[in-house]
Amino acid sequence: MRDTPRLGIGIGWRPEIADTVEGLAGVDWVEAVAENVCPGHLPESLLRLRERGVTVVPHGVSLGLGGADRPDPRKLADLAERAEALGSPLVTEHIAFVRAGGGRTASPVLEAGHLLPVPRTRDALRVLCENVRIAQDALPVPLAVENIAALISWPDEELSEGQFLAELVERTGVRLLIDVANLHTNHVNRGEDPARALDELPVEAIAYVHVAGGVERDGVWHDTHAHPVTRPVLDVLAELRARIAPPGALLERDDDFPPAAELAGELTMIRDTLAGPAGPTGPTGSVGTAVPLSAAPTNPARPSAGGGGTGHGDDNGSDVEIDMDVNSGDAFGDGAGERDCDGDGEAVRDRLALGQTALLSALVAGAPVPAGFDSERLGVQSRALISKRAGVIAKVAPELPEILGDGFRPAFVSYATNRPIRTGYRRDALDFAEHLLIADEPGDPVARRRLTLWWRERAGARPPGRAARLVHAARAALTGR
Repeated sequence: MRDTPRLGIGIGWRPEIADTVEGLAGVDWVEAVAENVCPGHLPESLLRLRERGVTVVPHGVSLGLGGADRPDPRKLADLAERAEALGSPLVTEHIAFVRAGGGRTASPVLEAGHLLPVPRTRDALRVLCENVRIAQDALPVPLAVENIAALISWPDEELSEGQFLAELVERTGVRLLIDVANLHTNHVNRGEDPARALDELPVEAIAYVHVAGGVERDGVWHDTHAHPVTRPVLDVLAELRARIAPPGALLERDDDFPPAAELAGELTMIRDTLAGPAGPTGPTGSVGTAVPLSAAPTNPARPSAGGGGTGHGDDNGSDVEIDMDVNSGDAFGDGAGERDCDGDGEAVRDRLALGQTALLSALVAGAPVPAGFDSERLGVQSRALISKRAGVIAKVAPELPEILGDGFRPAFVSYATNRPIRTGYRRDALDFAEHLLIADEPGDPVARRRLTLWWRERAGARPPGRAARLVHAARAALTGR
């Protein structure tokens, strides 16, 4: 029986702060975004950290375990390859969906460019459990899955966040990556009590913890990973520490990186918060306490799945009863998950696919808001997706904000509104540039000439002329774009 590795205190490794991370004292481990690491050409910084005995954990962001389709075998193979190349003791991913559409809905595949929440329903849980099992079977090391931050709530949810995570662990034995910043986000945005979520989930299943900063605007908390860690987030971490000493804790920072001294100060705050005594349900050791990895943990202190809980924070507080009838096809223990591969399991996936496609179409393609959703909050989420997309474009094509200056973001927002990502961010950058050139933008001739040269070098063709503009106008008339 293997134990959860004792990770200690860590920080998210990003290329922009690679040197800083190497120089920080007291960093026991780092986490790297899996999709940004090439197994055959590992960054020198990660190699040096490994030589010093620093553990590296790959953190996936594109698998979409909460989506209606089964995990892509190629993405699973890529994640497995990165785990082996880095000598990692485990890999992590998210409880989220990141794309929708396709064959199940006879519609184009839509990419969110972000992690979107899974409905906390029996159908979604059933699909998630099978997807997690598929991933577990394909990976050479244990898997831990992360709760996400959300701006929106699905209507008619049947489980609270803690109940949903508890059932997932009970049925699959998967480990949890608990992001306390995300629990705080969901408290502000969805009215959910972090303490209640911690009471309901099996804390013994925690592999490690994420801590990150954000900012509140107009009553909405944005989990930016670009702001300092706030006291409310540390308070949630203290709530968790009162229940158990997690095997590891990691500071996440993805943008607007501060000086090394500020990062060191945030690591010290995390370390100090975790130095407090654990409560009666947790071990008495410091951060890094190991617990068995192979068993499917249960928590006798949490409420039973059959009652005592409520749905998400917007409901009326009535008790929720979870149907665990083995004959219902909703039980996953003892290999029952294989039955989901046909029959009613496909109908469940189809229902989930329709719901997720309708939501994502409203967020990125201008489709009507699905029934039961808050249209104002969906607008906030849609704008947040575009803002995140603009930030990624600025990184993969830094020449564009340099050419366009202050006009970059407004021009991109205008372009991206109701226009989904097609085939990745680099293609998106080219499409954006083409869109501007067809519209005879930017107005400054020098900037337009520079943009034309940039587009030509990467697109391998002449910039669009009058004929291309006519074709584009006709296409726009047909598609409504």
